[in-house]
Amino acid sequence: MTIIRSLKPNVTEAEAIGQFSSRGIAALLQRARPGVLRCVADVYLPFRLYQVQISNGGNPQTRWFALEAVRGQLDLYEFERVPGPAELVEVETRNSPEPLLPEAQAQELLAEKLRRMIFQKGFFRIRDLRICAEPVPLDLHVPYWIGFYDAGKSVRLRVLDAVRRRFEGAKARAFFETWLAGC
Repeated sequence: MTIIRSLKPNVTEAEAIGQFSSRGIAALLQRARPGVLRCVADVYLPFRLYQVQISNGGNPQTRWFALEAVRGQLDLYEFERVPGPAELVEVETRNSPEPLLPEAQAQELLAEKLRRMIFQKGFFRIRDLRICAEPVPLDLHVPYWIGFYDAGKSVRLRVLDAVRRRFEGAKARAFFETWLAGC
């Protein structure tokens, strides 16, 4: 087992089980597909934190973003500031993929995702856009809960972000399915 530093989860195991087997509208949609919740597991994804200077038309901003460090496929995490000791916990786990993304590629992906995010807010408001990202030396993992559903001859996953308290979509499901298939 490895000891890692993670953002504090806002969802306990019992709460995750409740979310995965809830009876609300989401559960009705969930029941449209076959499957019975069999178990849940906590998984901690490594993220790289960056202090980002964004200048758009002479309007400079400093923001902090974290990029998933395995493949760079998942959505960015944004922070108001660098997470402090009160927001982090040390966890002993074997459920944490290795960060495989090279730093140069991570910075390219981060800039691409940030440009896309800025363009979505208003393409015509962009003037002389500049993005400068500096890595922040912080070992950072984000906790997720994975629900494993028995779907006959296969297993289906649902992914719950344990910090944001929300279910993730197809991108995260595919990410975890690929990671688990490679274990």
